Amino acid sequence: MNKQKNRSEIDNKYKWDLSLIYKTDEEFYKDIELLKEKVDIISKFKNNLFDNLENFKKFLKCDEEIDAIFNKTMSYAHRKNDEDTTNTIYQKMTQEVDDIYNQYSLNTSFFLPLLYETDEKIISKYLEDKDINYYSKYFEDLLRFKKYTLSKDKEELLATFSNALTASSNSFEILTDAEITFPMIKDEDNKEVELTESNFSLFIRSRNRRVRKDAFNALLLTYAKYKNTITSIYTGHINSDIAITKARGYKSCLERYLYPDNIDKKIYYNLIDSVSSRQDVIDNYFLTIKNVLKLDELHRYDVYTSLIDNSNKKYSYEEAKDIVKSALKVLGDDYQEKLDNAFTNSWIDVFNNKGKRSGAYSSGTYDTHPYILLNYEGTLNDVSTLAHELGHSMHSCYSVENNKRIYANYKIFVAEVASTTNELLLNHYLLKNTDDDKEKLNILANLMNLYYTTIVRQTMFAEFELNTYKLREENKPITHEILEDIYYNLCKKYFGKEVVMDDEIKYEWERVPHFYYGFYVYKYATSLAASTVIANKILNEDEAVNKYIKFLSSGGSMDPLDELKLVDIDLSKKEVIDCAMDKFNDYIEQFKKLYEKTEGK
Repeated sequence: MNKQKNRSEIDNKYKWDLSLIYKTDEEFYKDIELLKEKVDIISKFKNNLFDNLENFKKFLKCDEEIDAIFNKTMSYAHRKNDEDTTNTIYQKMTQEVDDIYNQYSLNTSFFLPLLYETDEKIISKYLEDKDINYYSKYFEDLLRFKKYTLSKDKEELLATFSNALTASSNSFEILTDAEITFPMIKDEDNKEVELTESNFSLFIRSRNRRVRKDAFNALLLTYAKYKNTITSIYTGHINSDIAITKARGYKSCLERYLYPDNIDKKIYYNLIDSVSSRQDVIDNYFLTIKNVLKLDELHRYDVYTSLIDNSNKKYSYEEAKDIVKSALKVLGDDYQEKLDNAFTNSWIDVFNNKGKRSGAYSSGTYDTHPYILLNYEGTLNDVSTLAHELGHSMHSCYSVENNKRIYANYKIFVAEVASTTNELLLNHYLLKNTDDDKEKLNILANLMNLYYTTIVRQTMFAEFELNTYKLREENKPITHEILEDIYYNLCKKYFGKEVVMDDEIKYEWERVPHFYYGFYVYKYATSLAASTVIANKILNEDEAVNKYIKFLSSGGSMDPLDELKLVDIDLSKKEVIDCAMDKFNDYIEQFKKLYEKTEGK
């Protein structure tokens, strides 16, 4: 019987090293006390912030000091909690950091209303000072939000509700990471194995149809038991979003979430329309899977199946590191040095353990290097995930190196560009460096899966969000039946005519954490579309790498659409999405042609 390991059973060389932030919890709490002091100090600028240049400069310095300490404490607490979400010590620690940040929000809630009441000529004059003139764009960006900022009293009131307004996403994480457990299932060798969110990705790709069907049913029927609870949590999340949206005067939640990136909502709708119009590509993809698997009916639990017999090849983590480094040599020596730093200085938490947060991410701050969480199982998909998260980390490194603190955080809209560019370069390298037709088929199958899951599936998620938010914005009720119907019908639309929709699929929406991130998922699709064009340029144009590094280095110093123009990408044009769908179809056709050649060998 194969059960999850305790964290203590994992070799330290496969764990991230948080002692690089704080050697002990006691050091963490010393900074917590210092952070509390500074958060209290900053509130004292409430009545005199813009009275003179000296006060203005002191406020900005204090705010930077708070940001530095908060970065360290937040990173430490949340990484510790993610190691084992059942550990109440670190649950408490994250709550303490979050509470201080909420107090900071309350104590600085005067800032924007006061800024907007102050003559802009005064601000401009202050910003001529050589010590702070780099803040000019920062304040220019802030002034865009003037019409959506409330009075001092109302901003303070809204800040007091910040904990309550984020409670839904926290509840979802605790429920799904720490409390929901899944049953035992039998693997390919008929041995009982404990199902987890992590190893589900292995079982759903199994060549054994019984295994993938059992995993599919066990996972989703477990979520079905929590349908009322998760519906309540999700509805609470939407209601909180709508309350903030109305209070600030935005027309819709979509508009509110697009506004910080200066994104026109037409880009969101164009994505949905462009992908929906390419049903020919989607049907081609699933018909190919159906034919390869020789199935009379293709079910949802079949669509991620490994299409090639030898595709169960496992990659040790050490092999994965070497492959990723080799694939990314095209990005230059400096990029390679940064990868070495990530691998040799314990940035990465590799394997799953009991209570560990599911999935994968890269999280970095201006004052700590990026940390990468994986749940590595040894598949080609896990190698791709490593390349993906390193893309985020390298993006963070270049941003921090080349920007002041206030411009170092790149916008979420471009965050996935760096990660998916890495994935495409990885797969190009793998295709180029094997003479094994079956291995090429496996790589092509993974590329097809990448384009389907990242562009088509994430667009489906984007439409789900659009529909569910619209219901509440129109004061219509949400029940688990309504959400299940919306999701089921979208699955029918996006999976096309070649896939049989099993009833259990209607519960799948319950397990998607990104639904709590507020119109985030569409960015995966637009990012892969942009990355498709970028990767092709890197491989074929001499100046493309320099342009790409410049893009990575731009941080938050420009609007995201303008950052993409540094690599000659204009996402206001739907042709970028169409280009990606064409590439998706090209991989399908390559796979079909090679499969016909090798079948029977």
